[in-house]
Formats: sequence, structure tokens, C-alpha cells
Amino acid sequence: MTGAAVRVHLDEELLHPSLRDPALSSIGFLNEVMARYPEAISFAPGAPDLTHLAGADLAGYVDSYLTHVQRTRGIGPERARRLLLEYGPSAGLINDLVAAALRADGGPDVPSEAIVVTVGAQEALLLVLRALFRDGADVLAVSSPCFPGITGAARLLDIAVAPFAESPGGPDLDRLAALCAEARGRNRRVRAVYVAPDYANPGGARMGLPDRRRLLALAERENLLIIEDNVYGFTAPLGDALPGLKELDETGRVVMVGSFAKVCLPGARVGFVVADQTVRGAGGDRLLAVELAALKGMTTINTAPVCQAVVGGMLLRHGGSLAALGRARAAAYRRGLRGLLDALDRHVAPVAPPTVRWNRPDGGFFVLMDLPVPADLTLLSHCARHYGVLWTPMAGFHPDGGGRNRLRLSCSYLTADRIEEGVARLARFLSRLPAHHDGAGASAIFRTNRTSEDVTR
Repeated sequence: MTGAAVRVHLDEELLHPSLRDPALSSIGFLNEVMARYPEAISFAPGAPDLTHLAGADLAGYVDSYLTHVQRTRGIGPERARRLLLEYGPSAGLINDLVAAALRADGGPDVPSEAIVVTVGAQEALLLVLRALFRDGADVLAVSSPCFPGITGAARLLDIAVAPFAESPGGPDLDRLAALCAEARGRNRRVRAVYVAPDYANPGGARMGLPDRRRLLALAERENLLIIEDNVYGFTAPLGDALPGLKELDETGRVVMVGSFAKVCLPGARVGFVVADQTVRGAGGDRLLAVELAALKGMTTINTAPVCQAVVGGMLLRHGGSLAALGRARAAAYRRGLRGLLDALDRHVAPVAPPTVRWNRPDGGFFVLMDLPVPADLTLLSHCARHYGVLWTPMAGFHPDGGGRNRLRLSCSYLTADRIEEGVARLARFLSRLPAHHDGAGASAIFRTNRTSEDVTR
């Protein structure tokens, strides 16, 4: 040997631009802040509550699924068990149970062949985008604010994103129609629009029934597809459920994405996509789901059979109904949301500047709050260090560049007493904010009015 080998260094300019996307660095910094202040009460993660899983009988769920497979497929115990040991089909193992659950709950009536079981809803979004978007002329329309999982997936695939405003009543459909016209004027087309019609993450918006029908009519008129993400619909107040877009879809405009993370268990990482559209080609007609399964064969290959069995067993234990499985969870999330809003009214409203405002969704996991100052990562660090509370800056959820003075509070992961204490801490923090922003940074804002009582250790 003539000397030590010289290590290769990669130039970031030669790597994919998504690696330098601000949203990615913001998420990393948020995780870093949470790790740095483990004693802080965190309203940041939108993770599901795990208390109902304390005594979860995972082995029992698997056994329930194996019994179901033996009965429905006419196979013996050993062959059924082998299903969990093999890779398994890319399309999934529990497709029949998912299709039956959708029908049982009044959802879309589709054959099991139109369903692909995925590694969470995120993989479903990635597969759908890859299949639908052919080249640079295709544009994805998203509301702003928007779930960063869809914009991040588009970024990874070099798909152009066109944001349009969202109000408490859902996406601005007039603006969406204008986007379609503008795209045509540039020899492009809005190929699909991503919509979360019920209590969208992060804004909590909910589309009324007339607007759901308007969106479907617009999609027909503009020849675009709708990617429906209805993860939070199960949290609707009792008696106030609205039909999903896929349920109202009569012409095959809607591709539905779902997840079992919120109603079953997040660690299983099981989601699904309903893609019953017909694809016509030289080889004959086939379902879009078949194409998605082929793409999945080049990504995760298959969704872990053991994880599918756990989810399938949970469904079977609840009569094959997603609604029944999620009923107790939904009630707990509604209590948490009511508790958060009530605590904000009692603790924050009396002491915060009048320019501090928040929305009041009646479902979902999240509350948005507007501040008179930028709700950036510097302010978040200050809040965590001196007041022992964490939240999520909203700028990363706004593909249109907005949301600078807005934060998100999540109620899904905290007990009632932690919500109460966390809001009390948040109120002390907010009471120190000026009524209007004069351009000062977080350090200057708090320099002159810090007291020992500000710090919660």
C-alpha cells in the first residue's frame, strides 16, 4: 500500500434537489428539538394515541386471521401459516377484508382486486403519483396548507405542484378551476388534485356535501383525477358523518388512499389504496390497482404479511368493520380536541394578545393558531427551552410560501392532564408576545420581560 485511501466526497449540487428541500430540514430540526427537550410537553406530533393498545393481543389477532384464511380459502393450518413466512403478493393479503370493511361501513363497493395494501398511506401516495404523472406537462394541485407527505412525494418524483387556498370549508374550488385554465394556457394540465375532505392535516378543514359534489363535477369537466386522503373522517361527531368522495364517485374519478394507523396501530405500517379505474392498452383492459401493484414490486415488494395479519385480525375481532374498530378511538380523540379547545379558552384567551387566534374544528387531531410574530424554529426552540412546551411551525405545510406566523397544536398523543398543563405553559409563553411584530427576533422579543416563572423545568 502506498498510503491511506482518499475518501470520496459527494457534491450536494450533484444530488437530487429534494435533499435540500426546506421541509425536510424543518422536520429534522423538529425531531432534534423534541429529543433535546424530552421533559417538554409536546403538541408537535400528529401520532395516534397508544393507550388503547396497552394490552393488545397481537398473537391473538394473527390467530384470528389465520382461522379466517383457513375457512375462506379451504387450506390447512400449515399452509395458512406459510402465508406469513413468505414474501406474499405485492397487491396484499387482506384485500378481501379491506373491501368488506369498506362495504360494511357504507363506503365504496369495490372488488378486492381493486385494492392494493401498502406500507402505510405514504407508500400509497408515492405509487399513485408515479402511476398517474407521465411527464413534466402534468401538474399536481394541492390545497395550502397541505399534508407534507404528498408534496414531499411529488418532490421526490419531480412532479410540479400547484397550490391553491384552503378555508375552514375546504379547498377553494373556484381557484382550482382557474389553475386548470392557467395550466392549459401554458400547454400543461392539472392531472390530479390531492384532497383530504374531512379534518385535513394540518388545517382541520372539512368539505360540505355540496362542495364534494362540486369537486366531482369539476373533475369531470376538467378531466382530472382526485386523490382522496380520508384518514381523519372517522373522528367526525356522532351522527355527522359525510359520504367520502369515493362513495359519491360515479365515473371513476377518485383514487382513495387510507391507513390503519389511526384506528388499529401505527407500528404495523399498513395502508391501502382503492384504484378501481380501468386502464386500457395493447394488452387489454386492467385495473389501475394492477399497475400500482407492479410498481410496488419495484419499491417495497410487499407489505409485511405478519403486519397485515395483525390488522386483519383486529378487523375480524370487530365484526369486519373499520367504523366499529375506530369508534372508541374516535371518542377519545374528540374528548382530547374538546379538552384542548376548552383549555385554550380558559388559559390563553385571557392573557394572550388579541392577535393570537385559533380555529375550532370539530374533528381531527389538530388546531391551528395564528401569532403576531413568526412562528419559526428559533421561536420554537425558545418556547421549548424556557416554557417547556413544543408545537409545530406551519411554514412547511404551506407550499405557497405562507404560514409564517402560524403554528399547529396536536391533541392526539397527550392525556387530558398533559393537555391542561401544556396549555397552561403555552399561555405563559403567549402572554409575553407583543401585539404586533416589529421585526425583532425571538431573543429580542423576550429579553426585557423574562422572569424566573417563565421557565418550566
